[in-house]
Amino acid sequence: MDILGIDHVEFYVGDARQAAFFLCTAFGFHIAGHGGPETELPRQRSLLLAHGDSRVLLTSALGTGHHPADGYVSRHGDGVGVIAFDTGDAVGAYEQALAAGAESIEAPRTYTSGDDTVITATVGGFGDVVHRFVERHGAAFWPGAIEAQAAPTNNGPEIVRAIDHAAFCVPAGELEQVVEYYQRVFGFKLIFEEYVEVGAQGMYSQVVQSPSGGATFTIIQPDMSRQSGQIDDFLAWHGGAGVQHLALSTDDIVTAVRTFSGNGAGFAETPGAYYEVLGERIGDIDLPVDRLRPLGILVDRDHWGQMFQIFAKSMHIRRTFFWELIERHGAKTFGTSNIPALYAAKERELADVRDSLEIGAIGAAGQK
Repeated sequence: MDILGIDHVEFYVGDARQAAFFLCTAFGFHIAGHGGPETELPRQRSLLLAHGDSRVLLTSALGTGHHPADGYVSRHGDGVGVIAFDTGDAVGAYEQALAAGAESIEAPRTYTSGDDTVITATVGGFGDVVHRFVERHGAAFWPGAIEAQAAPTNNGPEIVRAIDHAAFCVPAGELEQVVEYYQRVFGFKLIFEEYVEVGAQGMYSQVVQSPSGGATFTIIQPDMSRQSGQIDDFLAWHGGAGVQHLALSTDDIVTAVRTFSGNGAGFAETPGAYYEVLGERIGDIDLPVDRLRPLGILVDRDHWGQMFQIFAKSMHIRRTFFWELIERHGAKTFGTSNIPALYAAKERELADVRDSLEIGAIGAAGQK
């Protein structure tokens, strides 16, 4: 199957304008288009955001029960509902996916305006997340449906480039069947797997990737024999399987973290002890440690090179979805040390949230 990469990601949100304000303010996105009843989208309000080659479509339902976004937000809160694949043949990819056992969500449709033509078709993915095949001819994002809007002249430099990968959380016992589904239906390959321990918690992680290398998914399930933790939290707070985070690639992670922090985005903190043994574990590091340490940026390597990563704090009311930043210096996969360190940092962030929820539940029970 000709999957070239991730074309865009569509979030289903309660208020597209409010969600756009946060992403534009904190992470430097700009509004690149809009659609709704005045275009060809009568049941929704959508805003297209862009930063570098990363494109995010924010969609809110206009009315109850008239758009998938309504049911999604009711079940899960704001989150990723669609991950769209860039392909040279949307109809062919759709037909191959159906032949391999995928569920049809939307048959192929053609959108045309002037010299621009976009063909889309959608199939099921996992949980309530679906995949849209997108075949583009011309520059328009979605001819007739999303009206383009020029970027502001004072938007500042583009710090991030593209969506590097997505991470999915699935219930215990579903990891292997989800991985098998992406291999069978979309032709992805298993490129990495690891068992991650964070204190008394444990989780299983497998990474699948399209043959082009343009689409990469990390799929995680909790180890139910260990103490419950953040993956269990996500599944409970989100209401089932879903996209836990999206990683944005950057060529300058230090500047990105400093800029986004100054804009109001928070990032997971890393203990100073992590950096004391960094040289012994990694060897010569491409970026100065004294620039990484104050920001909490983590370092790892694979067979091909180094990578620098950090998780942002979740700004969602349910504390589910969050963003990641990653700078790759030749690395093609994921290192064996960063994943535990990243999740340990996220665990420190969520521990207080989990405790406050438990205290609130106890207080509510005591009032009954």
